[in-house]
Amino acid sequence: MSIQWFPGHMAKARREVTEKLKLIDIVYELVDARVPFSSRNPMIDQIIQNKPRIVLMNKADLADLKKTDKWLTYFTEKGIYAIPINSQTGEGIDKIKIKTKEILQDKLERMRAKGMNPRAMRALVVGIPNSGKSTLINRLANRNIAKTGNVPGVTKAQQWVKVGKDIELLDTPGILWPKFEDEKVGYKLALTGAIKDTILNLQDVAVYGLQYLKEEYPEALKERYGFSSFSDEIVDLFVHIGKKRGCLASGGVVDYDKTAEVIIRDIRSEKLGKLTFETPEEIGDEQ
Repeated sequence: MSIQWFPGHMAKARREVTEKLKLIDIVYELVDARVPFSSRNPMIDQIIQNKPRIVLMNKADLADLKKTDKWLTYFTEKGIYAIPINSQTGEGIDKIKIKTKEILQDKLERMRAKGMNPRAMRALVVGIPNSGKSTLINRLANRNIAKTGNVPGVTKAQQWVKVGKDIELLDTPGILWPKFEDEKVGYKLALTGAIKDTILNLQDVAVYGLQYLKEEYPEALKERYGFSSFSDEIVDLFVHIGKKRGCLASGGVVDYDKTAEVIIRDIRSEKLGKLTFETPEEIGDEQ
């Protein structure tokens, strides 16, 4: 299955971001800490050009801590500062303002040297759908300004938001890209909720998730669903989980659609523990 999702408002958002770039001092690039590479839009590098940036690894509370540490090292080696955050609880948020001022210090000093009062720093918030941009903005502003929702595609237009006297944020709609060159990227984004479930074959997404968990988190699968061992046939795993979780149709036959929904819901809601679906070693030096 090839997963693609690039509705019209995303193309419009890309154009608008490019037009506003001259107003921007720094970019906050939001990624999902569970898929830090796959949730980075490859077009962002082209769009933001040489603007300073901070990668914000959101939903860090759902991610595998050991793998998060590997990704922090990866970004550091790329010359990019990254911060694990939880936009829901505010964990790590205080570091954003501190690092922003540090990165823009030279620019602010040049303004003062010219006799200018430094204006508020302007930050562009970018990321794929359902990465938590609006929740982050509300947390930074300490009030509910940006519309939020636990589904992709909530933000449809840009808006400026003041964060105290020091920072102004430009919120943008989530932007995917027209084609995923690697189909695994599509599966990872679907599995973590960046693509609307209504356009997906959830069985295929669940199969991808089970195969990865079987390889990387076998103990989590055993504990959650009572496996003693794993069959080589993925359908056998589905049948076992379907029976275990009561996903049965008439006649006691396993309902594969319901089973897929259960598996994906369990993955997204931390029922299988803290999970990360890629490492720097797995993706290689692709960026």
